[in-house]
Amino acid sequence: MFSHDDVDDEPLRNAMKNMTIGDVKPEEEHEDNDQGGGNSPSRPSTSMSPQVDENEERELEQGGVEEVQDNQDQGVPQASNDESSPPMAPRRPLVRHGRISKDHPIDQVIGSPSRGVRTPSRNLVSFCEHYSFVSCVEPTCVEEALADLDWIIAMQEELNNFARNEVWVLEERPKDKNIIGTKWVFCNKQDEHGVVVRNKARHVAKGFAQVEGLDFGETFAPVARLEAIRILLAYSSHHKIKLYQMDVKSAFLNGYINELVYVDQPLRFEDPRKPNHVYRLHKALYGLKQAPRAWYEWLRDFLIMQGFKIGKVDMTLFTKDVNRDLFICQIYVDDIIFGCINEKLRHEFGDMMSREFEMSMIGELNFFRGFQIKQVKGGIFIHQEKYC
Repeated sequence: MFSHDDVDDEPLRNAMKNMTIGDVKPEEEHEDNDQGGGNSPSRPSTSMSPQVDENEERELEQGGVEEVQDNQDQGVPQASNDESSPPMAPRRPLVRHGRISKDHPIDQVIGSPSRGVRTPSRNLVSFCEHYSFVSCVEPTCVEEALADLDWIIAMQEELNNFARNEVWVLEERPKDKNIIGTKWVFCNKQDEHGVVVRNKARHVAKGFAQVEGLDFGETFAPVARLEAIRILLAYSSHHKIKLYQMDVKSAFLNGYINELVYVDQPLRFEDPRKPNHVYRLHKALYGLKQAPRAWYEWLRDFLIMQGFKIGKVDMTLFTKDVNRDLFICQIYVDDIIFGCINEKLRHEFGDMMSREFEMSMIGELNFFRGFQIKQVKGGIFIHQEKYC
């Protein structure tokens, strides 16, 4: 390690000790001595930071004066009375800037002044809107989720849905009955731009532990094919029908089951007074083999009661004719697409579904089953930019 004591010359050593960060490195200079005829080391020159008077300092604080300084020059040597010292670096002038004018000349304005101020795009607004209220990290276990407040809120919301829909009731653990285990599943829901918009915590049953004939019977449930979705889009574009989309929150919790099914209490959310009790299900639970069928049958019966007709080829397509206005409704598990030329019928349908189920109205159809959809006056355009 370098030490100042290693320098032989005492004046030079003292100068190096007094140096601060940014000072110019002192150099040992030699000049011809006319009288002695020999070379003798001159006094090393030290440097100090530039000083400004109080008036200039006050102006600097007010932002009216800015000192222009080269990035490489960290300090300016102070003037010395010794004639043998190296020449002083001239102090750079202070550049004074005038105050910013409120009204700029028209010829210096970029673009048309009539357009006004541009606001951030909707994508940026949507990103900032959700980014502060959701977690972008998916936990792998319950312990990680309980360490994040956002996921705790999502888990509590799931349990509140169970209580609101009267999914189960707590009973003593029965003997000689199959008790199905449960687990938590965590997933981030994204929009068509890949931005996380919601943290979904699902309490699901371990369906692989079910016994056929005892815990479940028929499990088949129709699901719309992508070809049917494309035909619906083509039909809507031809007849100038604008499509809308809604999502059923906790859809499977609305379907009743006929079998006697028991499940364990949610992990880390057990009843402290009855930790050994289990839940007997009244309605379907995510993960059960009969859950999709129970939800489809409940939604089908409800729409038929409201005057809808089920499709003969596509069992997920429902139509209704109201005063020669055709209302279309396509379901894909818990996602519902609907549309009609009559705007009044559209609002009535949304209100009807919201009263019966807990729905979230998404708005115009723009993202569905991997398709990004744009509805404009010229027609309906689909692409898969996010998938690509």
